[in-house]
Amino acid sequence: MFNRNVIYRPPSEAFSLILQVTNGCSHNRCSFCSMYKGVPFRIKSLEEIKAEIDYFRNRTRYVERVFLADGDALIIPTEKLIEILKYIKKVFSECKRVSTYASPKSLELKSEEELKEIKNNGISLLYIGAESGNDEVLRKINKGVTSKELGDLILKAKKVGFKTSVTFIAGILGDKDFRENAVTTGKFISRCEPDYVGILSLMLEENSDLYQEWLKGKFKEAEGIEILKEIKLIIENIDVTSNIVFRANHASNYLNLKGDFPKDKERLIQEIDFALSRQTLKDKNYRLL
Repeated sequence: MFNRNVIYRPPSEAFSLILQVTNGCSHNRCSFCSMYKGVPFRIKSLEEIKAEIDYFRNRTRYVERVFLADGDALIIPTEKLIEILKYIKKVFSECKRVSTYASPKSLELKSEEELKEIKNNGISLLYIGAESGNDEVLRKINKGVTSKELGDLILKAKKVGFKTSVTFIAGILGDKDFRENAVTTGKFISRCEPDYVGILSLMLEENSDLYQEWLKGKFKEAEGIEILKEIKLIIENIDVTSNIVFRANHASNYLNLKGDFPKDKERLIQEIDFALSRQTLKDKNYRLL
C-alpha cells in the first residue's frame, strides 16, 4: 500500500506527520534538484490516502502538525484536496496546522477562490522554492517562471491568507559573478515580503543536471567566502516594513544566521563581516556554526 521512495520535508516539519498524498514533483525539471528524479508524478487515490491516514491514526496518539508530501501536493484538484483536508480534520481533530510545498504551477492553476477554500479547510502554510529573484538565473535552472510571475504568485498566496515560507539558494551560479543575482533577489524579497525566508547554500546532488555539468567541467562550485558575500549582498538589499523571519542555518550553510527583518538586518551583516574578517572559509567544506 505504501510507496517506499525517500520522502522529503522542510527542516521545520521535523516533528510533523508526513502524509504522502502524491508521488514525485509535478515540475521535476529544476537543474539543481535530484529529489524526485526517476519518480513519475502521481496523485494518490482518495482510498489510498484515507487508508494511510487511518493507518497513522491507529499508531499515533497525538498529531499537532501534518505536512502533505511529496513535491507539490497543492497541485491536487481542489475538490479532491478539500476532501483530503476534511478527512484529516475528522481523524486528527487535534491537528493545529497543515502545510505543503507549493510550486509556481500549482499556484497559477488555482484561482483565488479555490485557494481561499483550501486555506479555510486547513492548509495554513505554503513552502515555496523560489531559488532566485533573477530572471536569467530562473531561466538557467529551468524554474519555468519569471521573477515577476513568481513574485505575483507569492503575493496571490499571501492575499488569501496563507503564511509563506520562501527559500533561495546562494551559490546557484557557482563561481560566476553573483552580484546581480544577489541584488535582484534581495529586491524580490522586499517586494513579496514572505513570512519566512530561508537561504540555503548550493549542494551538488548526484543525478541532477547541474551535477552532470560539474562532471563535464562546465560548472564550478563557489567558495565559502563567496557564498557569504552573496548572502550579505542579498541581506543588504532587503528593505521591508513587515516582519520576516530569516534563517540561513540549514546544514548546507557555512555560517549559522538567524534573525528577524527589519530589526536584525544590521546585526546579520555584522556577523557576516566578522566571519569574513577571520578568513577561515577558504576550504568550502568548512562550517562556522
